[in-house]
Amino acid sequence: MTNAPGCRLSQTTNLKQMFEIAAAHFIAPDIKKFQVVAPRVATHWAPGQFVIVRVHEKGERIPLTVADSDRMSTITLIVQGVGGTTRLLNDLHAGDELADVAGPFGSPSEIDDHGTVVVVGGGVGTAIAYPTARAMSDAGNRVIVVVGGRSAELVILADEMTEFADEVVVTTDDGSRGRHGLVTAALAEIIDREPVHRVVAIGPIPMMKAVACLTRPDGIPTVASLNPIMVDGTGMCGGCRVLVDGATRFACVDGPEFDAHQVDFDMLAVRNRTYRSFETARLERVGACE
Repeated sequence: MTNAPGCRLSQTTNLKQMFEIAAAHFIAPDIKKFQVVAPRVATHWAPGQFVIVRVHEKGERIPLTVADSDRMSTITLIVQGVGGTTRLLNDLHAGDELADVAGPFGSPSEIDDHGTVVVVGGGVGTAIAYPTARAMSDAGNRVIVVVGGRSAELVILADEMTEFADEVVVTTDDGSRGRHGLVTAALAEIIDREPVHRVVAIGPIPMMKAVACLTRPDGIPTVASLNPIMVDGTGMCGGCRVLVDGATRFACVDGPEFDAHQVDFDMLAVRNRTYRSFETARLERVGACE
């Protein structure tokens, strides 16, 4: 059976598949939580690191941050189906297998006892923020989490954050849950009411840029986890290069976390749009299979 490019392969396709999906369910519209059997990653992963995944042997390589691990055999991935490959991935179920799960890649989050740490997660970026926020709490910090989404149904992991965070603030663009407004408004109120010793921002580029602009005047150390285009995860392809303090850095090996006050977010946004026309064409091919 011949499959159109970008379509999910049929069950009769003979592929070497190695990484079983132990569990999978949607936690929000187009956002799916996977538990994947990947023992080598599970035992070595640290918060802030990611894996490179291929759905099938002829598929593209995509970076996905590890949201959790049982430290023995499985890792947790939270995937938003926005591109061709992520939509194919979100079409899989428990018992299906992935061709590749390589990693962990990237430098772990810098975890220390800073004092009061505010972790800001926007959209699916909250999945990346979750393990870092938990590790900050375990290190003795007072942790305040700000979780944002366009609407109530797109807010993820807020309830899970309450298990360890000292305070969880939810904001939505439409006011359907928590505070009506942006995460930066909630962050500004926190900064006004008490000393903040560190801010971690993970989410859409405009959100991380806005957080950096807010904390810069007060000199609050702020870290952003960047999401540039990435291919191999080892620094060989150069696709994930970003400008930090005027110098070229590679998010896969030097990051993905950087000093947010030194990141050129405008350049990052431009580079992330480089292949938009190709992705649009790929989405159209995937849609033809549905």
